Amino acid sequence: MEYITSVLAPLHPAVQALIATLFTWGVTALGAALVFFFKKFNQKALDCMLGFAAGVMIAASFWSLLAPAIEMSEQNGSSLPSWAPALIGFMTGGLFLFLIDKLLPHLHPGFDIQKSEGPKTGFRRSILLVLAIVLHNIPEGLAVGVAFGAVSHDLPSASLGSAIALAIGIGLQNFPEGTAVSVPLRREGMKRSKAFFYGQMSGIVEPIAGVIGALLVIHMQAILPYALSFAAGAMIFVVVEELIPESQLADNTDWTTLATLLGFGVMMTLDVALG
Repeated sequence: MEYITSVLAPLHPAVQALIATLFTWGVTALGAALVFFFKKFNQKALDCMLGFAAGVMIAASFWSLLAPAIEMSEQNGSSLPSWAPALIGFMTGGLFLFLIDKLLPHLHPGFDIQKSEGPKTGFRRSILLVLAIVLHNIPEGLAVGVAFGAVSHDLPSASLGSAIALAIGIGLQNFPEGTAVSVPLRREGMKRSKAFFYGQMSGIVEPIAGVIGALLVIHMQAILPYALSFAAGAMIFVVVEELIPESQLADNTDWTTLATLLGFGVMMTLDVALG
């Protein structure tokens, strides 16, 4: 960890965010690469992986995003109550994902194509699946970028270690996302290489969102609490609207619940230990 910090510390925050989100995209690709080894994947294992991802995102939303946002509001001496920027940003982030969810055609893994959401299109199932994970990855990339951009302001509540911990946590929960796209496509008869391509492409938005998030908060310190909590609200929307329902489709509820608790514990430990 000290080595990683020493390597990243001299770099511009936007470059740090780019490297971190390239890592999270790479883990998505690793998950998609399981398609080269499995045509089918144990459903209970996949459900547990999705539950674990949900736990990571819930913990990251509080420990890495909302708590620092509230602390920053207290330090800024704003006329608003310290909780107000966090609440405004959190609800705005959820509303943003709600609107994107209605505007972007997509299909959540595990559902029939008749249950695709957003505007009706003639897109193939594979494209709709990728778009669903792209929708999921926007707030994740934004969260990582904002976390690294916040470090540039030398605030006690924003540390490089905490930003790295968030990137590691997001990376861990990206693994099942790649798998959730590529393996079902392979099961439906798609070539392994093509299924892998679609699976890893679902993470391409993270470096873009990460750099944008970092650049925004670098130049506008006043929006930091709002930006952090915005990412948290968007992530919680994804957890409740997508990850938890998908992890429970096959009635593996007890196992997925335990996996969610484990994911929360891992992310909490990473943030507290490294931040």
